[in-house]
Amino acid sequence: MPQTELDGEQPFLSHLVELRDRLLKAIAAVLVLFLGLAFYANPIYSYLAGPLLQHLPAGTQMIAIEVASPFLTPFKLTLVVALFLAVPFVLYQAWAFIAPGLYRHERRMVLPLLLSSTILFYCGVAFAYYVVLPLVFGFLTTAAPVGVTVMTDITQYLDFILTIFFAFGICFEVPIATILLIWSGVVSREALVDKRPYVIVLAFFVGAVLTPPDVVSQTLLAVPMWLLFELGLWFSRFFKPGEEQDEEPGLLSDQGVAPAETVVPPNPDDR
Repeated sequence: MPQTELDGEQPFLSHLVELRDRLLKAIAAVLVLFLGLAFYANPIYSYLAGPLLQHLPAGTQMIAIEVASPFLTPFKLTLVVALFLAVPFVLYQAWAFIAPGLYRHERRMVLPLLLSSTILFYCGVAFAYYVVLPLVFGFLTTAAPVGVTVMTDITQYLDFILTIFFAFGICFEVPIATILLIWSGVVSREALVDKRPYVIVLAFFVGAVLTPPDVVSQTLLAVPMWLLFELGLWFSRFFKPGEEQDEEPGLLSDQGVAPAETVVPPNPDDR
């Protein structure tokens, strides 16, 4: 095999090996957290079910309609919690893998955005748990018709709240998406300001699609999305769109050093 083909294959294989190692580290971190939290699977589920249990009618409780759900559902939640807690480490492994291939200004941009996006996702989940779910369950449990007892299955409840958490966590990334769109030059800040009415309508449409069919949860998702969009517009003033790439190292003219003057040999006829 020619030497050039070997040189091309070796870096590719080394990247695959590094990717495999970082994926294994991320999976190992999730498994370690899961094993540490598995003993507390039932208390974790009880804590997560708190917003619903507080609004259930007196004398009612949650039910399990499947044979294995009392055992499997808390462990499923524990695995999700382990993944949730391992997100910073997983994102660090992704950052460490892609950072060597980025330009200097891209590294300065990606790391703060990565950290802020993680914090915003956590804030979205916390907002959903402490603000949205109590209001939603307070509305839904009182809206039941006469003669209907609210008794929710534990598996369906877990799927419901995980959907809510994911929806609010993703929607809280609106500032990061706004900044990236402006920084990459896809759209200008002025164009987004002009399209503000459409963004507000889109926020309420997304809230209607991702949340239960009640006005409370739709509004609690749409209004923060709109406010976070305004926050992204404000922070986008500090990011210059279409920044130029770093210069190639080793070129004197690119490093700001003036090229040496050309020495012209003397003409014998001038003597």
